[in-house]
Amino acid sequence: MWLFALPALLINVCIILIPALLTLTMAFFAWDGVGPPLWAGLANFQHMFGDPVFWSALTNNFIWTAIFLTVPVSIALLMAAALLMSPRSRAVVQPIIFLPRILAVAVSGRIFQGMIFSPATGLVAWLNEHGFSIADPLADPDRSLYAVAAVDIWHWWGFLAVVFLAAMRQISIDQIEAARLDGAGFFALLRYVLVPGIRPTLTLMLILTVIYSFQVFEFIFIVTQGGPAYGSEVLATLAYRHAFFESDVGQAAAAASIMSLFGLCATAVYLWLQIRDSANAT
Repeated sequence: MWLFALPALLINVCIILIPALLTLTMAFFAWDGVGPPLWAGLANFQHMFGDPVFWSALTNNFIWTAIFLTVPVSIALLMAAALLMSPRSRAVVQPIIFLPRILAVAVSGRIFQGMIFSPATGLVAWLNEHGFSIADPLADPDRSLYAVAAVDIWHWWGFLAVVFLAAMRQISIDQIEAARLDGAGFFALLRYVLVPGIRPTLTLMLILTVIYSFQVFEFIFIVTQGGPAYGSEVLATLAYRHAFFESDVGQAAAAASIMSLFGLCATAVYLWLQIRDSANAT
């Protein structure tokens, strides 16, 4: 059995475990990416914890996580339940809501940046021309993070809806029909039958959402690059800036290590839930 698993194990060791260990190791060195690394101990972490930008980035990651655990998940559950109740519309609606996931992140980001948020050529400009007074959200440190989150929600929720719909279609039709005969409306059916019926899938997607939220990089870097005034800075863009703008690989590795820690915690929670459910099943 080990011989069959060995190729996959070697691939994971080479492309995941070794780079992860090297990143963690570099968090304890001072290195500009060119000269020899110098041992720095905990200096990178001490400097990072004393940097207000780090705490701002970490706060933004938590805000991003809270947004994505609620808004796109709720929209996706509602859409999946609606499509389950309307089988004739699935063939048309599913490709439409999944389309943003197919588009390249760079394309999606530039579309929203130039056609929606731009005060010169976008929807914001059109609204201002017609009597509305709307400032560019990407230029406001207090709103830029939410503006980018709106772009990513558009990109993410359709994928969740398709996954939830696939899980809901595995629920016994007898349960659904029995609930409808008992007079359950749409929201009661969703709450008492559909959501409990897809709990393993829902749990997995929530855990993946947490992991993704602490690794978010592409949309923020493309649309705002963490600005303005670090208003949309997150740990990933902070690590990127340290590594490639400031040539401080040690600081970048320290930020990446903290970012990975939250992903590991989410993974540990998921594994604990899986073990608990397996024990209860037996």
